[in-house]
Amino acid sequence: MKRKIIIIISILLLAIFFVVVIKSFKNEEVVAAKEFKGTVLNKDTDNIKVKNDNDEIYYLHYKTDDMYVGEELLFEYTGLLDVNKEIQDINIISSKQVVKEKEDLFANYYLLAQQKLEQMTLEEKIGQLLLVRYEENDALKDLKNYYLSGFVFYEKDFRGKDKKSVKQMINNLNQASKIPLLTAVDEEGGLVVRVSSNPKLRDKPFASSQKLFKEGGLEAIKEDTIEKGKLLYELGLNVNLAPVVDVSTSESDYMYSRTLGSSTSDTANFAKEVISSSKNSGVSFTLKHFPGYANNRDTHNDVAIDDRDLEQIKTRDLPPFISGINAGAESILVSHNVVKSIDEDNPASLSLEVHKLLKNELNFSGVIITDDLDMGAVLKIDDAIIKAIKAENDLIICTNYKQYFDKIKKAIENNSLTKEEIDQHVIKILAWKLYKGLINDNEK
Repeated sequence: MKRKIIIIISILLLAIFFVVVIKSFKNEEVVAAKEFKGTVLNKDTDNIKVKNDNDEIYYLHYKTDDMYVGEELLFEYTGLLDVNKEIQDINIISSKQVVKEKEDLFANYYLLAQQKLEQMTLEEKIGQLLLVRYEENDALKDLKNYYLSGFVFYEKDFRGKDKKSVKQMINNLNQASKIPLLTAVDEEGGLVVRVSSNPKLRDKPFASSQKLFKEGGLEAIKEDTIEKGKLLYELGLNVNLAPVVDVSTSESDYMYSRTLGSSTSDTANFAKEVISSSKNSGVSFTLKHFPGYANNRDTHNDVAIDDRDLEQIKTRDLPPFISGINAGAESILVSHNVVKSIDEDNPASLSLEVHKLLKNELNFSGVIITDDLDMGAVLKIDDAIIKAIKAENDLIICTNYKQYFDKIKKAIENNSLTKEEIDQHVIKILAWKLYKGLINDNEK
């Protein structure tokens, strides 16, 4: 009898086990994760309002620290969406930003750029790769000898000059150049104010993005961007190497004082506002420093190593660049940080893998610019200029441009670089100049 009871109990336990297993499989089917895309319309501490591709509105109970209004997200969730419910009771497992596939910004200008390219000498093409530090004593002569793409101006170049003098300086340079120039400046606001540090050009320096944002939010950022664009354009400047869209919230970070000093979400909104507000100003604003400076030390003097994992970079640092790209950013400047999770052997500025991330995953079709190749982080790297071109930078910021010009020419002669590699970047720069209206109909 005892044995029969044990057998019966065993059978019952086995039956219960199978029932549980079967139910778990059924439950697994019920809770299988699903996906939907939605654009964030509004958010508060606990909830977000999103709209899907069918213009249906949903209120989701979801943490909102790392998202911003206007961002398109792909949500992974379990449960059932019900448009008739005030707040959805689905379980959101994760969300990630959707990178919009965009048409090449300069698509309508490549044919004209190609026609221009075919008329250029090799030396003229090489010169178009170089955006160089302005040196008053050599500039006019070197434009004729090195066919430079443009100049970066610093505070000393504006010191003591009034608006008329600055306009004349830039006009003289353009008259000496066969191809209209990119005239660039770092007018970030706060610590970095090349133009507005001169009271003859503006009664007081532009405020930092942190100060503006704390005092007036995105509206203050918009007004500041519009005013910057008007002033720079009036002076003859057509590229602003700003804004800084690196994410930093720690005052101990080297880059902190030049950033918004706020979250990824706020910085993404900031990037979008600056690029949107700068459009049609005649001045191209440049997102920097890709792929995000984080807490790395100053690369003006030495190498900086970024040890963070790639997921952290994608989540924390890339959204502001994605936001700016989606708003129509024409140019992005790449840092000299060594980002080990992407390429442990090269600074970002010389890394093909970093540039693939920017072009292929973020769908950036604009001009990629290096930080200055004469900074300490890359100065001692052999053939940095050749590596920069092979990494698919379009425009090289540099000080020792005569040396770099000769190195590029020699590399082509010994087949370390091909003419085709040069042409693909020159055509991008020419297309940008056409897009910006710098090259007129007679020059096309």
